[in-house]
Amino acid sequence: MMQKNTTQFGLTLAIVGTALFALKSIFIKLAYAHGVDTTTLLTLRMLIALPFYAGILLWLLRQADVVKPVPQELLMLIGLGFMGYYLASWLDMEGLQYISAQLERLTLYTYPIMTTLLGWLFLREKITWQIVSALVLTYGGILLLYAHEAAWNTNNAALGVSLVTFAALTFAFYVVFSKRLISKLGSLLFTSIAMLMSTGFIFVQFLLTHALADLGKLPLPVWGYAVLLAIFSTLLPSFMVSEAIHRIGAAKTSIVGTVGPVLTILLAVWLLGEPFGWFHLVGMALVMGGVSLLRK
Repeated sequence: MMQKNTTQFGLTLAIVGTALFALKSIFIKLAYAHGVDTTTLLTLRMLIALPFYAGILLWLLRQADVVKPVPQELLMLIGLGFMGYYLASWLDMEGLQYISAQLERLTLYTYPIMTTLLGWLFLREKITWQIVSALVLTYGGILLLYAHEAAWNTNNAALGVSLVTFAALTFAFYVVFSKRLISKLGSLLFTSIAMLMSTGFIFVQFLLTHALADLGKLPLPVWGYAVLLAIFSTLLPSFMVSEAIHRIGAAKTSIVGTVGPVLTILLAVWLLGEPFGWFHLVGMALVMGGVSLLRK
């Protein structure tokens, strides 16, 4: 009975966490409608989430059994925080300025394919027919959606897809090289430190390109969307998904995660008024079908 309750709670966490992550692109698009730029919005997102991650880190460091990173691992954490939560986030959010939320979400969703290819390149993992098939299907779906969007978004589609593709690649590097540290330190400690490091990077970028007083001039809705983005699409789902992995395993959690792009697409059509036709349906099916091959 206890095991059943644990599994059910884990599945609930995975579903809710995935749904909250799916809202990220929607909140960003709604904030952009008020004229905010990527660097400012990402700065707000990270600064709002910072006290929570800092509090969790302090609590963890007071635990007697916590495994603390050695100086070399701390340097790796700085690099991983730069890649996974700063650079990948900035590239993804910047790409959303130029393409639809649907194309952005499905392009970003290809990062497991990139992770697998990087594992083959750097860790000598085997390439199987499933990986090749997944590669063909996912990028076939992306090309279909890109061709459809480029027909009317001629000036921005290529730039937007390129930015999000680089975001997916950067995040794939983060996933590949963070596994060992997460296994040693635990996901809570690792995520808290990486998030704090990335906050430092984005704040430095903001200070180099903006005046601190600019934050006080932002429209109230931008602050509202930044709070929603920081709490409901960053902080809560990051810990929900980590706990779901702990309770039901990475495989089941990743299967639940396949509903994320579907939710984002439905919300983009409903809340943002983005079009949806057979191009989107076929493209979505190809991308999700390709990624799902890696989970068999």
